[in-house]
Amino acid sequence: MKKLLFVFLLAPFFLLAQEKSTAEVTEVSICTAVEDRVPVGVDTSFTSDVERVYCYTKITGAAADSSVTHVWYHGDKEMARQKLSVKANAWRTWSSKRIVDSWTGAWRVDILSASGTVLKSKAFTVK
Repeated sequence: MKKLLFVFLLAPFFLLAQEKSTAEVTEVSICTAVEDRVPVGVDTSFTSDVERVYCYTKITGAAADSSVTHVWYHGDKEMARQKLSVKANAWRTWSSKRIVDSWTGAWRVDILSASGTVLKSKAFTVK
């Protein structure tokens, strides 16, 4: 009887532990386009006439109907924040940022979990 009571008391904790997933960013690319869910023009340095760059992100281990956020920085100044849906355990998603030709220098994109934890950062340069 004690074992059965013990199992019933702990079962919800085990179920919650299984439901909670740990999202992991397995790939991040800065590129000039995304075609058929594949990054194109991947690089870490772009000319100032690029007009638009994309941050392509591959995520595994996320809970279904979750999200990640791409936060775009030029130097230390936040330039954009885009929340992106994650709808399966393995998911590919991307955001883009228009680049004005005077915005040269160091850039980075932080990929945040749904709870706001930085999962990964990717730096690039606009010349």
